[in-house]
Amino acid sequence: MSNIINNYLKVLEVINSLNIDPSSHNRVGRKAKMTDIEVVALSLTAEFMSIDSESDLFRRVKNEDIPNLIERSQFNKRRRNLFGFAERIRLALSSRFTEFEDYFIVDSMPLEICKTARQNRIKVCKENYETSPEKGFCASQNAWFFGYKLHGVCTVSGVFHSVDITKANVHDIHYLQNVKEQLSDCVLLGDKGYLSATQQLDLFQSANILLETPMRTNQKEYKKQPYIFRKSRKRIETLFSQLCDQFMIRRNYAKTFMGFKTRIMAKITAMTLIQFMNKFIFNRNINNVKIQII
Repeated sequence: MSNIINNYLKVLEVINSLNIDPSSHNRVGRKAKMTDIEVVALSLTAEFMSIDSESDLFRRVKNEDIPNLIERSQFNKRRRNLFGFAERIRLALSSRFTEFEDYFIVDSMPLEICKTARQNRIKVCKENYETSPEKGFCASQNAWFFGYKLHGVCTVSGVFHSVDITKANVHDIHYLQNVKEQLSDCVLLGDKGYLSATQQLDLFQSANILLETPMRTNQKEYKKQPYIFRKSRKRIETLFSQLCDQFMIRRNYAKTFMGFKTRIMAKITAMTLIQFMNKFIFNRNINNVKIQII
């Protein structure tokens, strides 16, 4: 995975083929050296190649390789401003996978900002109370953490349909209020954190979504969840593991929440892009994300 330029050119070619208009506003001033699509393509290439430090990226890429390369501070600012465009790219890519899907999986994972011992004196992402990190509990790790939660809905094949970031103290079940606005007429698989008769009824009545969760052993009329559902639900856990391993989603260099969410969404978009290229260009297993593009 050492050939950054060839990977960048291939990513740029794929993004151009989507025919998404990046201009959401009229640009004022002189013409930019790099286009919006080129900035996003370089960002996604870096994330795919596990280069999550912009300083490291600009040490590897020279002006001889990309003649219209902008300086690092400009790249950082442009990438944050293009958050909406990058999200439209992700939605366009994932829609090719999710158009005819009837089964989806929902889960969350912790995004730690710092250790809990430093939570009172740290200033990262605390510029606004509405978006500042909070202390939360991760049941799967049986540990407290300080930061955010990444909520995701993916297909059984392992492609993210929708994602969101909340404070760490927000219960998983509250994310289902957003799900019913994004999905309909499908089966949604979740773990015991989404077990709620009220939410099951609400999802079914409002969007015809059947929420399928395992029962607790002490519940009345306990019935074990079918094996196929238990096996399929592990797909999203594998996605989270890939985000932690190759895309290093737990490592944070951002100082503001805007920079933080831009980095998180860039990693998820890069993963979706590789899955798209594996299936529709190279005819490979879509979940082989640790693989050469070229």
